Amino acid sequence: MIHATGDANALARARNAAACGAWTDAYAGYLAAREAGGLGPSELAEFADVAYAAGHLDVTIETWEQLHGELSRLGEDAAAAGAAVRVAMHLLFDTALMAPVRGWLRRAERLLDPTAVTGAHAWFAAVRAFERFLSGDLEGARDWAERAIETGSHTDPAAAAVGRVAQARLVILDGDVERGLELLGDAGTAAMSGDLDPLSTGVVYCEVVCALQGLAQYELAEEWTEVMERWAHTNAIGSLHGRCRVHRAEILRLRGQCASAEQQVLLACDELRPYVRRELGWPLTELGRIRLRRGNLTGAEEALRAAHRLGWDPEPGLSLVRLAGGDVDIAADAIREALARPLPVPSKELPPTSELRRAPLLDAQVRIAVARADLDTARVAARELDEVAVRFESKALAASALRARGEVLLAEGDAAGASAFFADAVRGWNEVGAPYETAECRLRLADAQRALGNLRAETLEREAARTELERIARAPAAGEPQPGAEPVTAEPDTFVREGEYWRVVFDDRRVTVRDSKGMHHLARLLAAPGREFHVLDLAAADTADPAVAAGLARTGDAGPLLDDRAKRMYRRRLAEIEDDMEEARSDNDIARQEQAELERGFLIDELARAVGLGGRDRHAGAASERARSAVTQAVRKAIGHLRDASPELGDHLDRTIRTGTYCVYVPDPRVPSPWSL
Repeated sequence: MIHATGDANALARARNAAACGAWTDAYAGYLAAREAGGLGPSELAEFADVAYAAGHLDVTIETWEQLHGELSRLGEDAAAAGAAVRVAMHLLFDTALMAPVRGWLRRAERLLDPTAVTGAHAWFAAVRAFERFLSGDLEGARDWAERAIETGSHTDPAAAAVGRVAQARLVILDGDVERGLELLGDAGTAAMSGDLDPLSTGVVYCEVVCALQGLAQYELAEEWTEVMERWAHTNAIGSLHGRCRVHRAEILRLRGQCASAEQQVLLACDELRPYVRRELGWPLTELGRIRLRRGNLTGAEEALRAAHRLGWDPEPGLSLVRLAGGDVDIAADAIREALARPLPVPSKELPPTSELRRAPLLDAQVRIAVARADLDTARVAARELDEVAVRFESKALAASALRARGEVLLAEGDAAGASAFFADAVRGWNEVGAPYETAECRLRLADAQRALGNLRAETLEREAARTELERIARAPAAGEPQPGAEPVTAEPDTFVREGEYWRVVFDDRRVTVRDSKGMHHLARLLAAPGREFHVLDLAAADTADPAVAAGLARTGDAGPLLDDRAKRMYRRRLAEIEDDMEEARSDNDIARQEQAELERGFLIDELARAVGLGGRDRHAGAASERARSAVTQAVRKAIGHLRDASPELGDHLDRTIRTGTYCVYVPDPRVPSPWSL
């Protein structure tokens, strides 16, 4: 407990900082108070939440674990169970390691009174529902989702809302799309009400969008992404900023704005690194999709391989890269394996064992099989894809199935039948608002028209498709504007790279400066107010491939080191996984055992690379010092160039950008600066 007046004052200042959203200051205050006099149970819970908001996932988990132990020793079983559930929740949503999640839920279950109805019971049910859902036990997930809704409606509306999202996704997988969409809308509305805490609100928003993306309901996904973005701008904490960016990147890719999509997903990787490790495979996979569309096959393969090294499933992206590169046989083997033996990797975008998860794989298999003249395989895949599209009532899936049927007919020599299907696919994708897919179908329609001898129709379709594909693939044109500032009218604060220059708008004044490493560093800091970035992370982002810098190697580093906290965290997680594997063997649960083995392998690989659970490498001091000097010099030089054009902007950045071993953008929390990046 806090006893000294000085410690109490420090804690009060930390609480005030947290209330203003100044998470870095709040974290430092709580940390100082804990080291000075210790924190009681209520203060430890506050510290855990602040640590998460400030980007310290490992501290968050460790603090909840500590609180669980202290409350258990005091005999406060209900509160101890609640702390155990919080550990499980963070492990679930931020690490996707199901075996440790199950271990902490078992601890909580042993402490919960089965006759009571409390918020801890509601959250236990909500987390258990998602654990079962992501592990492929859909029947078990249904039961727990219903319990979360029922118990949460009486005790904790946030737990009920999370349970409702799980229930909605399960209803959709049952084929009742209309009812599932209604439930998703109900959950999203609960988040919009403002009655939920920030973390729960963000989780609900993210899960709603993931569900809609997985269902290929892109119009609704875009609407909810916009809602999430407006909320996240001033309310999001922890990993939610980065997750929101990935959703925006998905929409931008669909709309053919691939340059902007790539920018968003790279920023998302930076923002997510303090929170997730394995789940970095999600934005890296999206990066691979974007680069493939831009014609950057090497970059796409690097991103997808990076995702795979993190334990993520890179398919069907990697097979499509192989196809685009002419390695048809390798692509065929890979996509066949992905369909026959899918990796048991939990994914909130597409749950395991579902038809929705197979749909993009089937679409890729049709294309690859046709290219390989394996029409039997193509026919079977196209037929299954058509059945999925009918069941889930999605325009995008229907358009994908139409193209697949056209591919098979054209390969069989039925150009007239293929032409009709391709024309319908063009209309379908056009209605969805997906220019890349529309252009691809136009090219296939052109091929069918050529086979029919309709050369004028072929030329018309081919020219329209190529124009659109060139627009999507082409990077933003590098203009030659002169550095300087000019007045603009009601333009939001903007920090955007355009080719070899950056366009910056601040306080209705536009500034244009040449590209530099310092401008890249500033963009990353401005994108995440209050988030601390280690200088090695900033330096790596511009000295290696972005996919690598997003979560893997460090160029020129003296060597990563594990601190004591990281070692303890790894030992705990590995022990929990071993316990889960032993229980799975006893129950003869082969699927669960396989999932746990994959998780153990992932953690062992991570341990070998000496990377902390939260994603931050522990490095030798010499490398950090070199990076600190280089990053500080680059940032200050960039601010100087901006000051030359706009003194007001230079003053703002001088006041709000802090450099050192950790760099951070700390605007006045009372006057947020909503940068558009």
